[in-house]
Amino acid sequence: MKKNKNSSFFKSLRFRIIMILVVVGLVPCIFATRAVISNYEERAIANRSQNVRQSCEILASLLIRENYLYDTSSQTANGKLELLANIYGGRILVVDKDFRIVKDTYNIDTGKTLVSPSVIRCFRGEASDRYDREGEFIQMAVAIKSPDVTGLQGALLINVSTAEIRATIWEMEQRSLFILAIIMLLSATGSFFLSKILVKPFSRVTKSIEDLTDGYQYEALPVQDYTETALIIDAFNKILRRMKVLDDSRQEFVSNVSHELKTPMTSMKVLADSLLGQEDVPAELYKEFLQDITQEIDRENSIITDLLALVKLDKNASDLHIVHMNINHLLEVIIKRVRPIANVHNIEIFFDAKTQVDADVDEVKFTLAITNLVENGVKYNVDEGWVRVTLDADHDDFFVTVTDSGMGIPKESLEKIFERFYRVDKSHSREIGGTGLGLSITRSAVAMHHGIIRVESEEGQGAVFTVRIPLFYTNES
Repeated sequence: MKKNKNSSFFKSLRFRIIMILVVVGLVPCIFATRAVISNYEERAIANRSQNVRQSCEILASLLIRENYLYDTSSQTANGKLELLANIYGGRILVVDKDFRIVKDTYNIDTGKTLVSPSVIRCFRGEASDRYDREGEFIQMAVAIKSPDVTGLQGALLINVSTAEIRATIWEMEQRSLFILAIIMLLSATGSFFLSKILVKPFSRVTKSIEDLTDGYQYEALPVQDYTETALIIDAFNKILRRMKVLDDSRQEFVSNVSHELKTPMTSMKVLADSLLGQEDVPAELYKEFLQDITQEIDRENSIITDLLALVKLDKNASDLHIVHMNINHLLEVIIKRVRPIANVHNIEIFFDAKTQVDADVDEVKFTLAITNLVENGVKYNVDEGWVRVTLDADHDDFFVTVTDSGMGIPKESLEKIFERFYRVDKSHSREIGGTGLGLSITRSAVAMHHGIIRVESEEGQGAVFTVRIPLFYTNES
C-alpha cells in the first residue's frame, strides 16, 4: 500500500514538473512570437503609409502643375492617378477646396460633395492617417497646395489595401503555430526525461527513509545526486545522528539505572546470605553487617530520589513555581547548609556578591541546582582546599559562578559530565559517593529557568561552573 501511494505521488510530481517545464518553455515563445508579429505589422504599415504619402505628395505637385482641380483632362495626371491606384490596390479621390470630388479612380462619386473626417483634418493641418485592421486598408489625406497661393487648393484621399500585409501576417501566424507545436512536443519530451532525472533522487531518498523507518538503522543516507538532495540528505543525516545519540543515551541510561539499582540490592543479598549462612553470629559482626545493609539501603534510596528528581525535571515548565526573590540571601542559605560538609575536609567556602540581585526563580529547583554544584566542589576537592561562589548580574541575566581548587576534569570528559550516571573517575566517585545524576539534575533545573550552564576546567587545576539565568522569567511555551 505504501509503495503504491509513493508511486502515485511521484507520478503526480513528474506530471507537475512536465507541465511546469512545458509552460515555462511555451509562454516565452508565445510572447516572443506575438511581439515579432506585432512589430512586423507596425513596421509594414508604417512603411506602406510612408511610401504612399511620398508618392501622393509627388502626385499632388503634378496636379498643381497640370491645374487638374479645374481641368481633369490631363492625360498625364489621369495616368499617374490610375497607376498609383493600381500599384497600391486602392482608391484615390481628388477633392477641391469646396469638398467636391473632382476625380474618383473608381468613377463612382465624381462630382459629389465629400465630407470626410480625414479630409477635414487635412485642411486643418492635422494628421489624417488611419489604419483599419478589420477592413484591411489604410486611409490618408494628402494636401494639394501651390507654393504661389495661400492655403490649400484641395486634397487627395487615398484608401490603400493592406490585404497583402494581412496575408503575410496570417502566414507568419500559421508558421508560428507550427513552430510552437514542435516546441511543445520537444518540451514535453525533454520534460518527460528531465522529470525522471529530477524525481529519481527524491524517490531514492524516500526509499532510503522508508528502509530506515521499517527497520531502524544507523547508516547515513547516501543519496547526494545534486545540491537540493544533498541538502535534504545532510539535514536528515543530522537528525539520524541525533536519533542515534538519543537511542544510545537511552540504552546507556537504562543500563546504568539497572546497574546502579542492582548493585546495592546485590550487596544487601550477599550480606543477608552471609548472616543466614552462619550459626551463632557474634553480635558485633551482626551489627556490622546490618550497618552495611543500612548504607546500601541509603544508597538505593539516594539513587531513587535522584531519579525521581530527574524525571520531574524532565517535565515541562508548568511545574515551576516562580517567585521573585533575593538571590543573595538564597545563596547564603545554600552555602550555610553545605558548610558542615566542607568543614569535615577543612575546605573553605567563600561567597562573593558583586551586586544585589533580585530575580524570578523556582526556589526549590534553583536551590537543588546550586547545591549540587557547591557539593561537587567540596566532594571533588583536595584537603584544605576552597570553593568560591560568585554572584553578578547585568541588565538581562544574573550569573552564579562556582569555582573550586579540586582535582579538575579531563578535557575529554568536559562534554560528557552532564550525561546521566557519567563519572569522570568511577573508582574515586564510588569512594566519595553519589549517583552520577547531580550535574544532569543541575542542567535540567537551569534549563527550566531558560538558563544555560557552562564549565571550564583542566585536570589538576580545579573547575569553574557558570550558571546564567534571566532576571525575569518568561513562559515561552
